[in-house]
Amino acid sequence: MKHLIPLFIALTLIFTACGDDQTDYKIGGKGDPTPVNTDPRQANGPEIAKYSLEFPALKGGNSDVIVHEVELDADTHIYGVNYSLEWDHNKKATRWVCYKMYDTTMQSKWNRKQWANGDPWDYDPNIPQSEQQATYSELSKSSSPFPEPNNYYEKGHILASADRLCSKEANRQTYYMTNIYPMVYNFNHGVWQSLENKVRSWANSSDTLYVVKGGTIDAQKNILGYTKGNHIVPRYFYMALMKKKGNKLTAIGFWLEHNDNSSWGKLSEYAYSIQELQNKTGIDFFCNLPNDTEDQIENVNRTQMLKDWSLN
Repeated sequence: MKHLIPLFIALTLIFTACGDDQTDYKIGGKGDPTPVNTDPRQANGPEIAKYSLEFPALKGGNSDVIVHEVELDADTHIYGVNYSLEWDHNKKATRWVCYKMYDTTMQSKWNRKQWANGDPWDYDPNIPQSEQQATYSELSKSSSPFPEPNNYYEKGHILASADRLCSKEANRQTYYMTNIYPMVYNFNHGVWQSLENKVRSWANSSDTLYVVKGGTIDAQKNILGYTKGNHIVPRYFYMALMKKKGNKLTAIGFWLEHNDNSSWGKLSEYAYSIQELQNKTGIDFFCNLPNDTEDQIENVNRTQMLKDWSLN
């Protein structure tokens, strides 16, 4: 894995993160930042992946971690990480996107409707364009296995556009094709959108909400198909969420089958413990926590987990 962030930027991120208390969990209320993770899986990634709590364990191999930074607030000129992702060059796909939601990022200072020429779909400047889905000529022309109106794919955000209205540039970066998966209409506008809305509600009642989202790209059994450009269509999508309120951490996972259902039922039907989600995805979430804390939040019993997240 290539180290994509110069050292001076990584050091700046450490200073900024420890300064604004939006990255590091304060262990025991003593103000001590989370220690740098010495897990060898994180060793070849950017420095921020070794301590920032939203990061899962890195896959390695021919994958790169991309960290998108931006001015998060044009009024106060707060500059920081917008979101990060792991891109697999062999599979030409994003494995996961991770980000934080807190007071600065939850501000509404931009609106999707303000884009004069419509949604600003664009290629991620950090990834070869040849590896990415085409902005306008691929998904809508790729057939799905489902009948109308779900017989083709549309662009489904991973980090939702509505999660980044704090600045024009933060919102613009959500339109990079590395932040987009092929999704059928009923899924994108159904359970996925419902869960996105719920995530914002949880973020509003948290000090910080740590989010990891993605689609299944590794095991063949978890791949629904391919686009006309030979890009993976995930059979499943997932979310791993960790909420920080004071010194309390709680976590929950969601696992959703990508299909054309028009009725989805309760969100609790798709909820899993983090350990269960890890078993399904093969991804180690929130691995930068101290081991005992990680074990506690990963293995909460279902009744308590649903209560913590006000699901029934």
